[in-house]
Amino acid sequence: MKLLIVTVVDQFDEDILRLFKKAKIESFSGSEIDGYKQQASLLMSSKWFPTVKGGVESSLFFSFTEDDKIDVIFSLIEEFNKNLVTNNPIKAIVVPIERSI
Repeated sequence: MKLLIVTVVDQFDEDILRLFKKAKIESFSGSEIDGYKQQASLLMSSKWFPTVKGGVESSLFFSFTEDDKIDVIFSLIEEFNKNLVTNNPIKAIVVPIERSI
């Protein structure tokens, strides 16, 4: 069993849920998050408490799942990302689980 973590911009929420269903990943959790992409020079000049919210509304999904389902979801995400016209691909990572209860 491994931990699958996926991030998407809000406009792809329905798409990732559809891909999870195709991969037969039926048990997962999700949360709304703000995503940021900043240049190093922008970070150096930013204030401690900026008045303007610069994040992009995004979602984070995670699931403890098996390798075969992870292989399927990665293939589906790769195919989905090939057809994007935006610069906000679905991102996914896998983390091995050493112990669980």
